[in-house]
Amino acid sequence: MKYMLPAMLLTCLFFNASAQTKVDDALLLDYYQNQRFADASDYLKTVYTEPVTNLKALSQLAYTSNMAGRLPEAEGYYQRIYDIDSTRSGVLFSLGSINLRRGNSAKAEVYYKRIAAKDTTNFVVYKQLAQISLDKGDIGSQIAYLQRANKINPADADISSDLANRYIEIKLLPQAENVLNKATTADPENIVLLESLMKLAYAQKKWTETVDACLKLMKNGNESSIIRTKLGVSYYNLKNYNCGAETFADIPALVQNEYTYYYAAMCYKALKDHKRAIAFLEKAINDGISTSIASYYGEIADSDEKLSKYKKAVLAYHKGLQFEESPMIYYSLASLYEVNLKDNKTAATYYKKYLASNPPASEKNYIAYAKSKTRLND
Repeated sequence: MKYMLPAMLLTCLFFNASAQTKVDDALLLDYYQNQRFADASDYLKTVYTEPVTNLKALSQLAYTSNMAGRLPEAEGYYQRIYDIDSTRSGVLFSLGSINLRRGNSAKAEVYYKRIAAKDTTNFVVYKQLAQISLDKGDIGSQIAYLQRANKINPADADISSDLANRYIEIKLLPQAENVLNKATTADPENIVLLESLMKLAYAQKKWTETVDACLKLMKNGNESSIIRTKLGVSYYNLKNYNCGAETFADIPALVQNEYTYYYAAMCYKALKDHKRAIAFLEKAINDGISTSIASYYGEIADSDEKLSKYKKAVLAYHKGLQFEESPMIYYSLASLYEVNLKDNKTAATYYKKYLASNPPASEKNYIAYAKSKTRLND
């Protein structure tokens, strides 16, 4: 977030500092008006020779460095200003903003907290602290800062939406409704607030209100899979199964999941289209099962082997085969029977199954060994 001095303050900085040092006012003003802040910064350095202690001169140097994107320099100048006069909240805000831009949120948090300690009515500071808390994964602190910001300005849509969404997540639905009612009174057409209202209606199982909100959001360009999913589920709960099935069909295949497949299946089942219901339930099952489950069971079995728990290892390998006929699981079973259980006949059976499962060419050594073991037992 860029911090810009108000135009009046900038003018004061400009003329007051230049009055004490020989500054080319016209040249500096031209740099400012044409957004040539790097040139302005370089020029000011030729005028204000170090050590600079004049606060207004330091403010100009800090501002131009900041606007030129020279963030380490800007931070240094602002820090020098703060060291001279620690009462300047605007300087703390600039230091916080610069550190956020540099990715140093921990340092930015320190500066913003200093402002909050002096001024408990600073809305922007609480907003920034809420975002920093979110970035840290500290949801409790985020909610606390959002509450403070919302108390100062209940009409702010972004803060109201973020706070309401958190309330919805932790099932504090009356509190979420109260926050959104105040914000929508100030801005009834705000789409950010409408999305939060939709989430609230969905959580409250107010299906008609959810449908209305989803359709309005889609009309305004928000056709995300999340909106379509909530719309489809709402149609299903309203027993409008045709609209529900159509809504789920409109969700792109890449973002379909177990949840959408299940509700699509339930819509088709209610419409007595059992073939489609079965097809979508099968998709739900397949999507709900991790493609890595077979390998997970293989790893469990391998650990059981190392613990000499051979029967448990056999069971784990077979469990893995229920999810995927993995060539390596067949080979591992064969090796287990051959080496640890001394059952060459059963081992040969699994070596054959390994070869029949079309193992990749990269396993040529395993393939050669399996072939040799099957020939011995033929």
